[in-house]
Amino acid sequence: MFGLGWPEVAIIAIAAIVIFGPKKIPELGSALGKTLRGFKEEVQKPDAENDITDLDQE
Repeated sequence: MFGLGWPEVAIIAIAAIVIFGPKKIPELGSALGKTLRGFKEEVQKPDAENDITDLDQE
């Protein structure tokens, strides 16, 4: 996972809990998931390739 081991992931998780608090973490995870889902849907659109080609030609 991005070259991170379990100790590094644990330190990042603890830092996130300290900074944001345990009640805010699920909200942040949900927002991140929705953002990534929306990005994935936009990238997988069949006309996305045509949009990129049109931008290159302008």
